[in-house]
Amino acid sequence: MTLRLVLVDDHPVVRAGVRALIESSDGLIVVGEASNAAEAVTAVEREHPDVVLMDLSLGDGVGGIEATARLRGLEHPPAVLVLTTYDSESDILRALDAGAGGYLLKDAPPEQLFAGIRSVAVGAPALAPSVAAMLMRRASSPDPRVTEREVEVLELLADGLGNRELARALFVSEATVKSHLSHIYAKLGVDTRAGAVAAAIEQRIIRR
Repeated sequence: MTLRLVLVDDHPVVRAGVRALIESSDGLIVVGEASNAAEAVTAVEREHPDVVLMDLSLGDGVGGIEATARLRGLEHPPAVLVLTTYDSESDILRALDAGAGGYLLKDAPPEQLFAGIRSVAVGAPALAPSVAAMLMRRASSPDPRVTEREVEVLELLADGLGNRELARALFVSEATVKSHLSHIYAKLGVDTRAGAVAAAIEQRIIRR
């Protein structure tokens, strides 16, 4: 059976390279390309692919995570395999939560990419070794881990938001923000906002 793919990446040269690589493998064919979320939805609704290869960085517009959520929300959603350069905990967790069936890095060997495409097409996961290792560490660590909500707080902290702005962005009270910060400081072993952001970047919890 031939698997039909749509490529979503905002760099035409990258798409051309990935297309050539994919079509060198028997049973895989690229039926559409897109450079942003809107084009991705249009291509998927037109071509009905089995798998979408999704980059996370799509220029200044909607990113790959939101694009993944939109595609997975369609009436006949394709499988989505993230193919990106980013391997922060935040990116990985948010992409999987949005419905991605796999997460590979752009330095993956061709055979790993081909196998990943075939895996997500049948509903099986496909994870880069470093991504699988991160998820295993997160699941097995005896230490309290930063929650997805706390990751969101850390990303907003890194953008320079104060407590009042954090509260508005998260639709919570300032008291709740202070509670989140207290938990984050304890988990990361820091006592300042700058320290929390620095530790989160160092530990690859968020990307900057």
